Amino acid sequence: MASKRDLVSILDVERDLIGILELAGNFKNRQKAGETFEPLRGKSLAMIFEKASTRTRVSFEVGMSQLGGHAVNLSPQDTQLGRGETIADTAKVLSRYVDGVMYRAYRHEDMVELARNAAVPVINGLDDLEHPCQIVSDLFTILEAKKKLKGLKIAYVGDGNNVCNSLLLGAAIVAAHISVGCPPSNRPNAGILKEAERIARGTSSEVAIVTDPKKAVENADVVYTDVWVSMGMEKEKQERERLFRPYQVNSALLKHAKPDAIVMHCLPAHRGLEITDDVIDGPQSVVFEQAENRLHAQKAILARLIGAA
Repeated sequence: MASKRDLVSILDVERDLIGILELAGNFKNRQKAGETFEPLRGKSLAMIFEKASTRTRVSFEVGMSQLGGHAVNLSPQDTQLGRGETIADTAKVLSRYVDGVMYRAYRHEDMVELARNAAVPVINGLDDLEHPCQIVSDLFTILEAKKKLKGLKIAYVGDGNNVCNSLLLGAAIVAAHISVGCPPSNRPNAGILKEAERIARGTSSEVAIVTDPKKAVENADVVYTDVWVSMGMEKEKQERERLFRPYQVNSALLKHAKPDAIVMHCLPAHRGLEITDDVIDGPQSVVFEQAENRLHAQKAILARLIGAA
């Protein structure tokens, strides 16, 4: 029996990331053509959400349904996790019921613990270190819009958070250049950055961390931002909004990117803070295509890990 595959970090699909992006395109084309394709018929996915979710929950649940499978939504309040059952015990029990587990966690350590103890694939639906499923969707969206990934410049502006961490790794893997503009106090994770730089040396990608947002987006093909106040950081709201104000993606900042640059945001957006209405609703925005592509990317991930597609 083949060993199970997890997607805890984007590094877990480093060798076949391009293949997963191609599979996402295949699934999208099949759906647009009205074609039924159910490689996961009879398969079940448990979804554990410690944090609120719109896109992750709907895309995984609908994705499983479209692939012929079934998703079971769980929250700690609904399960014994909320009453003190260990993550290890939960993993072992769920492995006897379902064919895969998607977990949205507060702590990366808990994600690793679940994957270590599960006998079925574990998919990271977001934790405090990475958001690999988001980046699969993002790279697929860039590939759709630009017809290539290698050699493009991706600029990420704002908080060096979990999305930024996974984007650094993903860009390096597909040989895209990435420039992160962020305050010195909010740089990406040091270990992730080191790993991205290691991968970049092998793919001839360039990785840059700068404090000036204009320098970050200079001649960029893609301008990406995310919320300044993530879930669980509400107490820091005023201070973070003050700190990140110079990093707002607005029409003035966008002028430093290439004229045909696309604008991305993983949503939900706090309009008027990290991004302005005229940009997110403007002609360069692919934000809602990016959101739609979560469905197709999720299906590709599910088919590859659970269905061995």
